[in-house]
Amino acid sequence: MPKIRVLVVDDSVVMRRLITEVLQGDPGIEVVGIAHNGRIALQKLSQVNPDVVTMDVEMPELDGVKALKELRRTYPRMPVIMFSSLTQRGASATLDALAAGATDYVTKPVDVMDLQESISRLQEELLPRIRVHFQRTQAEFSPVPTVAPAAPGASTFTVPASSLATPRTGAPSAAPLLSGAVELLCIGSSTGGPMALEKVFQGLVTPLSVPVVLVQHMPAMFTQMMAERLNALRIPLRCMEATHGLTLKPGHAYVAPGGFHMTVHRDQGGSFSVRTNTNPPENSCRPAVDVLFRSAVATGANVLGVVLTGMGQDGLRGCELIREKGGQVVVQDQASSVVWGMPGAVAQAGLAHAILPIEEIAPEILRRLKATRR
Repeated sequence: MPKIRVLVVDDSVVMRRLITEVLQGDPGIEVVGIAHNGRIALQKLSQVNPDVVTMDVEMPELDGVKALKELRRTYPRMPVIMFSSLTQRGASATLDALAAGATDYVTKPVDVMDLQESISRLQEELLPRIRVHFQRTQAEFSPVPTVAPAAPGASTFTVPASSLATPRTGAPSAAPLLSGAVELLCIGSSTGGPMALEKVFQGLVTPLSVPVVLVQHMPAMFTQMMAERLNALRIPLRCMEATHGLTLKPGHAYVAPGGFHMTVHRDQGGSFSVRTNTNPPENSCRPAVDVLFRSAVATGANVLGVVLTGMGQDGLRGCELIREKGGQVVVQDQASSVVWGMPGAVAQAGLAHAILPIEEIAPEILRRLKATRR
């Protein structure tokens, strides 16, 4: 089986050596070139013909965002994984890179003093991303059988062309929908989520009658920057990073802060508030979608759960609980997902009421909110 060919781009000699060592330690990966800035990387692309590029965000002469924009002119489908520092500048540049077409990102292990721990972190975070994004590009050349969306309330699913996750399979749940209006809109996303969330939010063109709570797998500072960008969209939905004890308001969206789980609670007066904690990660994530969804169901609220693109299966257990209590579940389809792990797990478990392209998620949300109000 041919190895995955990777071009490593970073201005730091230490990081180039560290990344190369991690990649070369994997028998299925080959480092075919290195470059210390974006300009050299662009020159090497046609010479080494990589399958995947890892690109530092902040570099001299030609930074990662500018290099990425040039790369995308010739290589629109090539997976490009950005390396970012855990700084406000790094977070902003990473979000710029994702908007410019970056496939994914990994934060540099600069806060780790031990070399072996740095290697372990890269092995855990970088290697799976290289494999899954390479597999996705290969799968794009194969036809993907799909099932057209069914009538409201019915469950359908898209058959994956490759196994990007190993979800449980099962028949659709026959749990009835709760009577009365949806009270909470809960959203979970991961890999590819920032751009997916932006598309969904842009489609929410009418004021929402419910609060929105969402988990995007991101570190601290990144979630704050993402919330600010979503809030800058010209839509009737205010977005902010959540803080402990904050009361939720209809027409407002609250992003779980990086590094903290976020839970929803119903106060004595009937209103909702959020709490944050540093309990152990779930599904290797903090914040975790399952934690948020589970807490929302525990309030007794009628929940509409939405799961967007993401690696892994975070959100699967939460969607099971939403269905058990009569709530509704909508997930993103495979074709429009960067990775169909999280939404695919929910879909293949028969838990989704609708499986839709990202452009149709917002209209579906508005339709379901309006239908339950009636």
